[in-house]
Amino acid sequence: QVQLVESGGGLVQAGGSLNLSCAASGRTYSRSAMGWFRQVPGKEREFVAVISWGGGTTYYANSVKGRFTISRDNAALYLQMNNLKPEDTATYYCAASLSSVPYSDAARYQYWGQGTQVSVSS
Repeated sequence: QVQLVESGGGLVQAGGSLNLSCAASGRTYSRSAMGWFRQVPGKEREFVAVISWGGGTTYYANSVKGRFTISRDNAALYLQMNNLKPEDTATYYCAASLSSVPYSDAARYQYWGQGTQVSVSS
């Protein structure tokens, strides 16, 4: 089992920055690929960024490439978000996989946090 708790969301103006954190615990965490996904009401959950269990491999959605940075350490997953845009407004979810491979498909992730809201005003 892996337990995930997100924090760091909030309201920010366009062009601003936020840093999301996801506290992770559980004995499989150290071997889990992890990722950030986001969702707006009425739409499917969307891939944002994923990272391998060792942190050496990362993938980003084209819409956030160059603006967002995913990273991890022994206890948490992070998402540094810069130059935020109104279209980044969503609930952001942290996810962990039983696999060490960082897939971009949300169906590959078995553990999810409760989500944290990010709102970007224009």
